[in-house]
Amino acid sequence: MFRFRFTSAFFTALTLFSVVFAQELTDLSSLENAIAEVKPDNGSDVSAEIAAESATEPAATAAECDVSQNPYNLPCELMPLWEKLSIKQKAAQMVMVYMTPADFMIKNEFGGYLVMKNHLKKLDNFQENLKTVNSTMEIPPIVAVDQEGGLVNRVSAINPKWERTPSAKSMRKMTNEKVENIGRKIGAAMKEVGINVNLAPVLDPSKDSRGKNSFMEESDRSWGPDTTNANKVRSFVDGMRQSGIVCVSKHFPGYDSWTNSDHQIAISATPKAKIQKNVEFFRALSNDIPITMMSSVRFVRISNRPAVFEPKIVQMARDMSPETVILTDDLWGVSLRAWVSGTERVKGKNYPAKDFKKLVLTALTAGNDMFMITFPRKAVDMVNILTNLSKQSSKYKQRIEESAARILKMKHKAGLL
Repeated sequence: MFRFRFTSAFFTALTLFSVVFAQELTDLSSLENAIAEVKPDNGSDVSAEIAAESATEPAATAAECDVSQNPYNLPCELMPLWEKLSIKQKAAQMVMVYMTPADFMIKNEFGGYLVMKNHLKKLDNFQENLKTVNSTMEIPPIVAVDQEGGLVNRVSAINPKWERTPSAKSMRKMTNEKVENIGRKIGAAMKEVGINVNLAPVLDPSKDSRGKNSFMEESDRSWGPDTTNANKVRSFVDGMRQSGIVCVSKHFPGYDSWTNSDHQIAISATPKAKIQKNVEFFRALSNDIPITMMSSVRFVRISNRPAVFEPKIVQMARDMSPETVILTDDLWGVSLRAWVSGTERVKGKNYPAKDFKKLVLTALTAGNDMFMITFPRKAVDMVNILTNLSKQSSKYKQRIEESAARILKMKHKAGLL
């Protein structure tokens, strides 16, 4: 009898307590106050503890990401992007095309724009184009110009005050501080309109193998005969970098021919020892400059192929740094197309499809990462050829992915991606 009475009283009290407690918790502010007043044994705030636990979650995720296990050592931040890219999109990253309307760039997802002076003369159109491209494309393109200074001066189209930018020959006579200041100011003018890459400095020698002034010296484009002015070049590059501009060293392994290789086959008989000496200038700046442009000159003491197509010479550039992005000069240049076709000259745009495919394949197997071309329609063909090659052989697919990864890592490190 006693047990029964106790149980009834207990459940009556429990029911009453539950009703009162439920009534209190129907008020949201009462619920929040109730939670706030609850303290764990150590006296810390429960909300703070939950927040602290949440804050540790990204760190745990990052710890689980082992860069060495990623394809081509891509940073963890790039892995979600990398994993959803098709092989065609990766191949497109390898192409730097002459600047086209925004819709053409967006449709084909090329990795870079080559900007000429005529583009900058219509600055409003130029900037509107870039605004559309950068706001639409998931991977913003390299936007590159030749801004060496002196005779090669693109920024003069942006503002008349830049009509007389100093040449490399002039800057090598200045102090490091002044050179850095020039690089920073010109770089800021470039960055302001949307340019992010400078196809400079020229590291070609001022003297040829016979001790005579080279073509680059006579045109005031050379920084000197050897590594003597390496610190001044570094100051120029640092100034550009401070303004958000990535520099490109050119033309590897050192242009010392008097023939203009853009218009006809250029040959250099420079001995191997002198070529190696010229390479030292590039090597000295390899940690400062993430992109190297290849020469189109044929260094016959090494190979009858133009340097850009010769695996031995491209490998010399690669040996400076495994992460260097190796860029071709314009592959639509008549000298390179003539060499591929086995003729002295080529004319017009009616270039055989089989020869163009051979040109692309030769550039790929030589080890180049990024292909420049000034004929936009052929840039589309270039991506299609690379994509088809990747389907034919895992070797070609791997080469394309290696190059795409280098380009993405460079963009990421430089803050372009």
